[in-house]
Amino acid sequence: MPATAAVKRIAVEFPKPLLVRADRAVAELSINRSELIRQAVEQYLEALQREKLERDLIDGYIANAAQASGAAEELAVLDCDMP
Repeated sequence: MPATAAVKRIAVEFPKPLLVRADRAVAELSINRSELIRQAVEQYLEALQREKLERDLIDGYIANAAQASGAAEELAVLDCDMP
């Protein structure tokens, strides 16, 4: 985390089994709990953003499919009219 970044201290409650797993990961990764939680939240938020982008792209493709199909039909008619 950059030294110039504003930092806000928060309290987070964990169920005991999750805390045990987190502490094991902290030991294996040689980082502290705060860093583990920051990384996890950052990765989760990036995944949410990717999912939203994918949904938006799918919605855009679906919305434009009818228009693209209509344009293809018009071009097919024009193609048939050519000698």
